[in-house]
Amino acid sequence: MSIPSNTSPTLAFIGGGNMASAIIGGLINQGTPAKHILVVEPFEEARHRLQIQFGVRVLVSSDATLAEAGLVIWAVKPQTFKAAAEQTHAFCTNALHLSVAAGIRSDSIANWLGTQRVVRAMPNTPALVGLGQTGLFARAAVTTADKTRIEHVVATTGDWLWVKDEPLLDAVTAISGSGPAYVFFFIEAMIEAGVKMGLSGEQATQLAIGTFEGASQLAKTASEPPSVLRERVTSKGGTTYAALTSMQSAHVGELFQAALKAAQQRAHELGDEFGA
Repeated sequence: MSIPSNTSPTLAFIGGGNMASAIIGGLINQGTPAKHILVVEPFEEARHRLQIQFGVRVLVSSDATLAEAGLVIWAVKPQTFKAAAEQTHAFCTNALHLSVAAGIRSDSIANWLGTQRVVRAMPNTPALVGLGQTGLFARAAVTTADKTRIEHVVATTGDWLWVKDEPLLDAVTAISGSGPAYVFFFIEAMIEAGVKMGLSGEQATQLAIGTFEGASQLAKTASEPPSVLRERVTSKGGTTYAALTSMQSAHVGELFQAALKAAQQRAHELGDEFGA
């Protein structure tokens, strides 16, 4: 889905890392011309990659060229957001702003940029393959048309949802933002166990990744909740029962929930540390 033609012809990205690249790739694949995309990226290697991979316009630092942008997407690290905003805000006060920086609250962003038209997003790395999950929060000044434009952008990377209260983005961060790392962690553990049981690394990798892929698709398409799907695989006294009983005895579920709570708390702390 390309950006509607009746909007400003330029989207500007502040930062050109992985998440910016995922969004840029999605936009171009769905019809947005590369010439309509501008990226501010201070690192020469990253600028070269963006030009070669996507053919977009690049800048070393912010300048008046940003005045063309109707939408500015902030894909910077939380600790560098304030400094980047101070260098940029004078050039794009009339733009709609979308932040994908973890933890930085919209109050801080609105203050730094001198505008209330701010949307916060919490994407995740499967956006790189078009299977992302993104949580969105809009400040009160963001219009319905603004939200639609944001949805057009985010939809190029996967699925999205709006949350009504900004603190819920910390929960989104804990579940889906950081979530791919949890999946990779369990995949790693399954591969290691498989190798210890005598499988080759290639065999264990295929089985572990394929099982996550298949179970996720089944959970997505089934009419029953995951708890019912789990029960269907679990025969009392069988192999699955033995594994799940072992995990329950070790309180794996409670520990995992505690880990997600720690991620939620850290997301909140990032706002305290780097916001102002």
